Amino acid sequence: MSDPGTPRTTETIEGASPTGGALSQFLFWCSSGLNAIGSVWIFVLMILINCDAFGRTFLNHPIEGVIELVEMSIVAIVFLQLSDATRRGRLTRSDGLFSRILLRKPTIGRTLGALFDLLGILFMVIIIYGTIPLLTEAIDESLYFGTEGVFTAPRWPVYFVIIVGGFVTLMQFATFTHRYICGGYQQPEQSS
Repeated sequence: MSDPGTPRTTETIEGASPTGGALSQFLFWCSSGLNAIGSVWIFVLMILINCDAFGRTFLNHPIEGVIELVEMSIVAIVFLQLSDATRRGRLTRSDGLFSRILLRKPTIGRTLGALFDLLGILFMVIIIYGTIPLLTEAIDESLYFGTEGVFTAPRWPVYFVIIVGGFVTLMQFATFTHRYICGGYQQPEQSS
């Protein structure tokens, strides 16, 4: 049985997943942990939405704040699960074409893989850079979601999750870029 930090060959080619090292293991546990928190959060939201629907329909008494919680949770859940999707090579791109290029022209394939991951780093830097002022403003001014007197929830946890998830994803992209540039990716198995 393979080590959970070492992805299968197809995942390695599609996502240029790292094959070992302390940073790779740390990123594996961070992204898996964030993904698990996001999954639990989805489960809790499903229960809350169903209870709200039941309360509205049968008791004529909805649960206050469900809509606001769902609205603010969607973005947070995306960033909780983004690093794991990145690690597994599940981000949107043309994997069929990329895999063929990587097989036939490894240098071009590695260059394209590194370019894709460098753009991912740049995108995460922009997101983190844009979110930090929002986080500080939300903390300093005690900003909240919802309607005062009915339901309120602080905004800062969502911004904090965006920054943490973005940083772990950035580190994942950086690890992949290093693997492509240094040639640390695995060759795909030839299918017959």
